[in-house]
Order: sequence, then C-alpha cells, then structure tokens
Amino acid sequence: MSGVDGKIVAITGASSGIGEAAARELARRGAAVVLGARRTDRLDALAESIRADGGRAEALDVDVTRRDDLDRLVARSVERFGRLDVLVANAGIARIAPVGDLDVDDWDAMIDVNLRGVLHGIAAALPVFREQGRGHLVTTVSTSGLKIVPGQAVYAGTKNAVRTALEALRQESTDGVLRTTSISPGFVRTELVDHVTDPEQRAQVQRTMSELGIAPEAVARAIAFAIEQPDDVEIGDLTIRPTTQG
Repeated sequence: MSGVDGKIVAITGASSGIGEAAARELARRGAAVVLGARRTDRLDALAESIRADGGRAEALDVDVTRRDDLDRLVARSVERFGRLDVLVANAGIARIAPVGDLDVDDWDAMIDVNLRGVLHGIAAALPVFREQGRGHLVTTVSTSGLKIVPGQAVYAGTKNAVRTALEALRQESTDGVLRTTSISPGFVRTELVDHVTDPEQRAQVQRTMSELGIAPEAVARAIAFAIEQPDDVEIGDLTIRPTTQG
C-alpha cells in the first residue's frame, strides 16, 4: 500500500502545533486519524472540524506518560477502523535551562513525555504491526539533537535517545514489516516553548520562533511524505528547518 489515502493513523500530541497540522493534512489526503492529547476540548474541536470537512477522525484523552493511554489509543484505532497503519509519536515538551540549575522536576517531565511516551507508543503499536504484517512508526525529534547548544542538554538528550532507539529498532526489523521515521524539525511556530520557566528566556525563544520559525504545516507535509512511500521504501531520517536557521 502506498499513498496516504485510506491509511489509519494515530497521532499523539494532536491538539496543537505539529500534531494538529499533521492531523488536518493527513485527513485531507484521505487518512482516518485517531487523535490523542490531554487537552480534550481542543482535541474534540479538531476532530469535529475534520469530520465537518468530510474526513474521518476519532479523539480520546491521552497522556503519553501513562502506558495504558497508549494501549487505548491503539485499541481505539483497531476497534473503529479495523487496523492501525501508522503511529505518529509527536507529543513533546521543552524546558530550557543550564544543567547546573538542577531543575530535576523538569528533567523528569521531559524524560517522561519525550522518551518514555514514545516507548509507550512503541510497546502499544508494535504487537499490532507484527500481527498485521505491516506498520510504520513516525517520531518527532528535533534539530536540537543535531546541534548541541547550552541550555538544552536534557531536552536534546531525550530527543537523541528516541533517535537512537528508533535506529536500533530499524536494524532489528529488517523483515519488511516495520518502517521507522524520525522527523527533526528546526524552529517551528508552535506552543512548544510557551512553558519555559524563566520569563525572560521564554520571551526570547518565543521571539525567535515567531521571527524565524516555519509553519507547522511544513512539518505535516514532511510527515505525509514519509508515510506515502511504498511499503518497501523507508524514509529513516528527515530534517526540516527554516532556510534562515543557523
């Protein structure tokens, strides 16, 4: 199967930013989307909007730090649409501070959402993919893991851990059943940095994102590109950034 039309795609972190844009783009191309996020008011509105435009969408409350929630997301996909073709593990948070600030609670939060949340998704989806004989894992990582800068040690560490886990999984899965894709966005106009604790730093990063960032729809098209390839073609890593990003 190639193309996006007719595929069943579950997306975490779907209530805003890249997740929302991916949901709209994939639904517009004919995929049925199963949307998971914590902000259910926004999620329900998104699903209703997609259905109003003639698409197929389901929404449910998902906190990726809870393994049972990922099991429910995958189960809902199979129950509602008969299978799951793609899991887009997109949920993520960013906290920016020097390691010496010892913001251990923020470290734990990033590890739980950015890394453990992806692993929970793999644990939920992989048995279904194996049983079906086909499946695709797409993860949203970051250019922060490609260019290491001060203040992003733990954030970049979680993203690189996911990149490493996906590459190992790829090498363990060369029987043609599983495809894996890591998408590394650069500056994107999303809410990712809105919860940076230090107000001055938060304002600075928000300005950078606003002035230099690309639209989340650009990343959504990259996700669709990886998904639409024939089953024997795997887009392993894809970096997408503004042309003005250094």
